[in-house]
Amino acid sequence: MNTAATTASPAAMPGIERSEGVWSAAWRRFKSDKVGMVSAVVVIAFLLLILVSALGLVARNWQAEVGVANAPPTFLGPRPPEAIGAIEVPKGPNVDLSAVDPLAPRYKEWEERAAKFKTTETIKAETLPFGADRLGRDVLSKAIKGTEISVFVGIFAAVVATLIGTVLGAFAGFFGGKVGDFLEWLYNVFEAIPGILLIFAFAAVFGRGIFTVVLILGLTGWTGLYRQVRAEFMKHGGREYVRAAEAIGASTWSRMFKHILPNVSHVVLVRMSLLVVGFIKSEVILSYLGLGVGVEDVSWGTMLAEAQSELILGYWWQLAAATLFMAVFVTAFSLLADAVRDALDPKLRGLE
Repeated sequence: MNTAATTASPAAMPGIERSEGVWSAAWRRFKSDKVGMVSAVVVIAFLLLILVSALGLVARNWQAEVGVANAPPTFLGPRPPEAIGAIEVPKGPNVDLSAVDPLAPRYKEWEERAAKFKTTETIKAETLPFGADRLGRDVLSKAIKGTEISVFVGIFAAVVATLIGTVLGAFAGFFGGKVGDFLEWLYNVFEAIPGILLIFAFAAVFGRGIFTVVLILGLTGWTGLYRQVRAEFMKHGGREYVRAAEAIGASTWSRMFKHILPNVSHVVLVRMSLLVVGFIKSEVILSYLGLGVGVEDVSWGTMLAEAQSELILGYWWQLAAATLFMAVFVTAFSLLADAVRDALDPKLRGLE
């Protein structure tokens, strides 16, 4: 008997074609989705913007007061003097300035005293591309730096919650028994407490800070994904392809994370995209209430909190900048997750 022929792999044997892998098929389907590809480009652009901001190449001096207070965007042009409360002082030889300003007689004395000290006058811009806040800080720089922090919080908190929910759900659905009972008890404990109260409780214990917010949201946001993953593992655990993998000697970990998990990955990705959006909103709430990022940092949440008082006075540009950046990223990320879900959905594989 020729042992070489019997030990040859299927790919090396003539007439036998190797089947396409799960990830190869998913990538092929994803490339054909134009909306998904455009969304991927937008998300990658945001991630590159976050990278260059973290490296200090852009928005490094976002705290610098480079413009006048509430300077309008460039396309609106500088504000006229009367718009910023300037007082037109009457002039003429017979005008008594003390009637207009009781301190007018002392101006000359103060000017003579000020002339004795050498001072450097900082020229501030009257307009900026996206305007300035009440302290004269560039809104565009704040929006870029806020993107770095808000997206970091949203994505990494979602990753933490996804890891916890996926692992616990996989164990509960695959093993069942006492392991499943214990994890169900843990899930019910977290679900019995209102989510917002649980977030506030963790925030009061751990304090403020970027990594603290990531930890808080990750520890409180895994329950919904846990239930979905548990149900999917229970459904797939008894299917033919899992039993076939067990029959050829595949280990428990291999069956769980190499065979079942790729077939439920679309559920995980969709839920993760929802968590990113939800965690960005939670960061806004926490920052507004003073439990989010520190006062030395800026995020979309702190920008929206500051913009509330500015909007009453008609200064809408900080609100518009934060909303624009948030809307573009959240929309692109959601569409990207939908495209990845469609590419990985096992129900679509039989339709090709």
